[in-house]
Amino acid sequence: MIRVPVQTASRSYDVLIENGLLRSAGDYLREFFPEGQKFFLITVPPVKKHWGSLVVGALASAGFSCVQLEMSDGERRKVLGTVEDLASKMAKAGADRKAAVVALGGGVVGDVSGLLASIYMRGVPIVQVPTTLLAQIDSAVGGKTGVNLREGKNLVGTFYQPSVVLTDPGVLATLPEREFRSGLYEAMKYGIIQNPRIFDFMEENRERILHRDPVALDWIITESVRVKAAVVSADERESDLRRILNFGHTIGHALEAETGYRTFLHGEAVAWGMVAASMIGAGLQMTDARTAQRIIATVLAYAPLPKVLARSKSVAKRLKNDKKTMDGHTHFVLPLEIGKVQIVPDVPERAVIQSVEELRYLSQAG
Repeated sequence: MIRVPVQTASRSYDVLIENGLLRSAGDYLREFFPEGQKFFLITVPPVKKHWGSLVVGALASAGFSCVQLEMSDGERRKVLGTVEDLASKMAKAGADRKAAVVALGGGVVGDVSGLLASIYMRGVPIVQVPTTLLAQIDSAVGGKTGVNLREGKNLVGTFYQPSVVLTDPGVLATLPEREFRSGLYEAMKYGIIQNPRIFDFMEENRERILHRDPVALDWIITESVRVKAAVVSADERESDLRRILNFGHTIGHALEAETGYRTFLHGEAVAWGMVAASMIGAGLQMTDARTAQRIIATVLAYAPLPKVLARSKSVAKRLKNDKKTMDGHTHFVLPLEIGKVQIVPDVPERAVIQSVEELRYLSQAG
């Protein structure tokens, strides 16, 4: 069992990482909840099919009760209407202030469930049980919750830390290939922003990783969570340091929103965003050519990625509604070298437009 502590001003908790953890989830939750605790487990049909009964059984064997609630799958369901629907279901099922939420699923389930828990009865506990690689290394850790608006991604949300995060790398065996690769790009991000060992490992061990070698995946998950935990512990509410976690997300979020969340998985959009940021950094002479080439080549080595067909000017316009835009200035995270990035507030619009044009060409050239 690996425990990675997350220590924030609002709550300190652990990320527990172990293969087979779901089978004993109830035993671990005894540390945080009294016997007879009523949980409301929120999930989506594909995850429920594979893991729902296992988790419910683990909770029951530990003396807990559990009500299962389903939401529809996909980024397009990450909206306020879904939160309202789930809140109504909880109320009808008798959820009171002593209720607790279990988020069993990927990033969408975790973000929606986290927002729901933060506002239901003015706040009830939440346990994050991530079942995708992206959620295990990123979205389930750090307390960010949120839903999308037509105008942009994650524009409505809260900071609300979980009681605990239960991460079972074994569940990745049932993850579809595209979802799996999508999560790998977030791991790559951690290597570029702070821990070059992660990037070097992914650059040198592509085949092992894509074949889901358990030892390789355990290492990537643990090291990625350690980076995320350290950053969040130092800056819970994204006032300064935590903004480096947005590397690749500025243009990535704009691509998702511009295509109506129908074209890209989140990690795929971030992958293109990292490529764009590297191009912008090189163009501004902040990123040396070799570093930019390494990032781009390694991202594309884990492809295929969906084609970028969105108009460059439309993508640039989307940035004005991004959460990272302050006082009219969009803040970009640009690489200086592998393991070190810088937040840049004044990237010229022409540089953004040019980078998206290069993405369009690059994505269709192969």
